[in-house]
Amino acid sequence: MDIFQESQPDFLPISERLQLKKFSDIVPQALGWYQDEETLRLVDGPDRDPYSEETLVRMYSVLNQLGELYYIEYKTDNEFRPIGDVTLAIRDLPIVIGDSACRGKGIGFQVVQVLIKRAHNQGLKELYVREIYGYNTASQKLFEKCGFIKDMKTKLGYSYRLMIE
Repeated sequence: MDIFQESQPDFLPISERLQLKKFSDIVPQALGWYQDEETLRLVDGPDRDPYSEETLVRMYSVLNQLGELYYIEYKTDNEFRPIGDVTLAIRDLPIVIGDSACRGKGIGFQVVQVLIKRAHNQGLKELYVREIYGYNTASQKLFEKCGFIKDMKTKLGYSYRLMIE
């Protein structure tokens, strides 16, 4: 969804091996991301059932309406492949590195930095993360490294906010 005056680009290059690709269709890998127990715990909280195809379609539909939905693509063997997703929205910035082998490699940091720059270039003065669970220390560290600060206590963690300069 176009949330800025400038249309959402088809691609946002990040590095030689990393890019964001505008969401158009659900990729086959995505269902596996949202059926993984650890991913679900980090993204949706404890005791979540694995996503069905219908649930995945609904989630992506909602995210696509809220903002700019992208697949995070990582280049291996000279080919970009989807490893997760991220949405740049006015009131949230959900990111999922669905491929567990790609976690902890600084990919999330690079993705969030590019989206902060895009938000700034489009005139946003603040970015928010609706909630990061207290046990999701990797996400907390990621957003804090990007300059976000804890904003408000939530049921299971905190919301985060970044003032864009």
